[in-house]
Amino acid sequence: MAQAKKTTKTKAKAKEEPKEKQVKHAEVVAEAVSVEAAPEAKIEIEKVTAKAGKRSAKAAKETEEKQAKEVRKTEPKTDNKIAKTKPVVKSPRSRAERAGKKYRKAAKLVDASKIYTMVEATDLVTKTSPAKFDATVEIHINLGVDPKQADQNVRDTVALPAGSGKTLRVAVIAEAEDAKKAKAAGADIADADKLFADLDKEVIEFDVLICVPQLMAKLGKYARLLGPRGLMPNPKSGTVTADVVTAVDEAKAGRVEYRVDQAGIIHLGVGKVSFTPEKLLQNAEAVMASVRAAKPASLKGIYLKSAYLTSSMGPSIKIEV
Repeated sequence: MAQAKKTTKTKAKAKEEPKEKQVKHAEVVAEAVSVEAAPEAKIEIEKVTAKAGKRSAKAAKETEEKQAKEVRKTEPKTDNKIAKTKPVVKSPRSRAERAGKKYRKAAKLVDASKIYTMVEATDLVTKTSPAKFDATVEIHINLGVDPKQADQNVRDTVALPAGSGKTLRVAVIAEAEDAKKAKAAGADIADADKLFADLDKEVIEFDVLICVPQLMAKLGKYARLLGPRGLMPNPKSGTVTADVVTAVDEAKAGRVEYRVDQAGIIHLGVGKVSFTPEKLLQNAEAVMASVRAAKPASLKGIYLKSAYLTSSMGPSIKIEV
């Protein structure tokens, strides 16, 4: 009996086993069909993330964000999105636009495209000064020199026939006898001891300093004080001389010194707006003649490039060179 029961149970299990195998086989077939139907799901199943590198979760996320960004760029802009506009950069205004009414009124009298003769310019410059004070008439000459070259450093003095229009304070450093002569000639200060004492205190109460050659050694230690201000006596400018009387007379009469700057330009005052056009013409022509005579021998090419006449606060007038 017991054996019979066992045999029946084993037969029942044998019958049940094929059923289970059939069920499992059906499930596998269903999965295969679903994978074939959905290839994306198959890729996800086969995809394995790594701890680091291109297959890591962080790298995959960055790649997705990058792809999404590229898609957004290709999408057309909608009304909801506010397009960023670049700020409009305004072009700089000219000097005439930035200046006041008086300057603009004076600038209308000058033709910027015209080159004036010296006679026309000296007559026009007195009419184009917008300043309420007695402005200085200036001449600016652009030279084709290289100031870094010692032989092209244009520097000289010129006596203005009609004077400079300025009251200059002249100081003279000389021995007792020469000091008396300088004082009689019109020097404002002729006491060497007082001048040295003031220079020790860095007090400067003069516009022109004249010195005799014998005392230049004592004046050398003040070069750093006087040099940057253009007050250091120099033989080229006629302020180091034994004839102090002539030097004082020339300084009082209107002798001025000019020197080319780092850009190769000479700036010099030739009078005042209150001068008559004839006096301004005399001074301007004297300056131009002196500059032409000071042309360096080693210079090749154009020497006088351009020149302008103007008042202190007025428009510039281009003149013939």
